[in-house]
Amino acid sequence: MSSHIEPSDGTVPSAGATPPAATSTRAPWRQRLSRADVRFSPYLFISPFFILFLVTGLFPIGYTMWVSLHHWDLIMGKGEWVGVKNFTDVLASPNFYKALRNTFSIFLLSSIPQLVVAILLAYVLDANLRAKTFWRMGVLVPYVVAPVAVSLIFAKIFADQSGLVNSLLTDIGLPAIGWHKDVLASHVAIATMVNFRWTGYNALIFLAAMQAIPREIYEAAIIDGASRMHRFLHVTVPMLRPTIIFVVITSTIGGLQIFDEPRMFDTSGAGGANRQWMTLTMYLYELGWGPQSNFGRASAVAWLLFLIIVVIGLLNFAITRRIASSGGARPRARRRGASRIR
Repeated sequence: MSSHIEPSDGTVPSAGATPPAATSTRAPWRQRLSRADVRFSPYLFISPFFILFLVTGLFPIGYTMWVSLHHWDLIMGKGEWVGVKNFTDVLASPNFYKALRNTFSIFLLSSIPQLVVAILLAYVLDANLRAKTFWRMGVLVPYVVAPVAVSLIFAKIFADQSGLVNSLLTDIGLPAIGWHKDVLASHVAIATMVNFRWTGYNALIFLAAMQAIPREIYEAAIIDGASRMHRFLHVTVPMLRPTIIFVVITSTIGGLQIFDEPRMFDTSGAGGANRQWMTLTMYLYELGWGPQSNFGRASAVAWLLFLIIVVIGLLNFAITRRIASSGGARPRARRRGASRIR
C-alpha cells in the first residue's frame, strides 16, 4: 500500500504546478538580471557617443602623432622614421611663426567683438519686440550661409580697387585701404567675415541663457530702483557667467582653426603675397597638399596646433572660472558684513 497524504486545507495540487524549489532558483536569477540592467543600461545608452568619439576623435589624433614621426609622402606613403625632425623643421621655419601671428591676430579681432555684440544682441532679442520669432531666426541666417559664399562676397566688398568699402571711403574724402596688402587691414577684413557668420549663433546661445534667468530677480531689482543699465550689468551679465565660459572656450577652439575665410579671401588661396593672412591651418594644408607633399610635417603642425588649443583653452577656462567664482564670492562677503553690522 502506498501512503497518500492530503493537504491540510483539502486542496489537491495540480499536475502542472511548479515545484517550490524551481521558483526559489528562478527568482534570484531574475533579480540579478534586473540589477545588471539597472547598473549597465546607462552606460549602454551613452556608449554610442564614446565609440564615435574614439573612432573619429582619439584615433585620428593618435595616428597623426604616428605620421608626424615619419617622412610620409602623399603618394608613396610611409617612409623612414625621422623622430622629432618634423617638429624641429617646422619650428625652424619662419612661415610657421607668420602663420601663428596671423592666427592669433585674427582670433583676437574676431572673438572679443563677437562676444560683446552677441551679448548685446541677445539682450535686445530678449526684450518685448514685435515678431520675436522673425528677428530671432533672422540673426541665424548668416550662420546658415556657406562659408565659401560669405568669403567670396566679403572679398568683393573689401577689394582694393573696386570694393564697396573703399568706394565709400573715397566718397567721403578718406584714402583707400589696401585690404589685401596691409597685414592689419587683411586681418580686420577676415575677422569681419567671422563675426558676420558667428555672432548670431552665439547670440541665440546667450538668449537661451537669458530666458533661463528667473524673472523674480529682475522684479526685485526694479523694486529696488535699478535702472535698465544696472539690471543688465549687475543681474544679466553675472548670471551669464557659465554661458560666457562655454562660448569663450568654443570660440577659442574654432577661432584657432580658422581656414575657410582666409583661404577664400583672394583667388590664389595662399594667404597673400607675403603670407599676410596665412593661418596655421592654411600652413598645414600647404605642407600636406602643396608642392612639398610632406604629411609628416603637416601632422607635426597639426599636433602643435592641438597643443596650442589645449593650453589656451585651459587658460581661458581657469581665468573665466576664477572670475566667476570671485564674482559669486563678493555678494556673500557683503551679506556677511551687513549681518555683522546689524
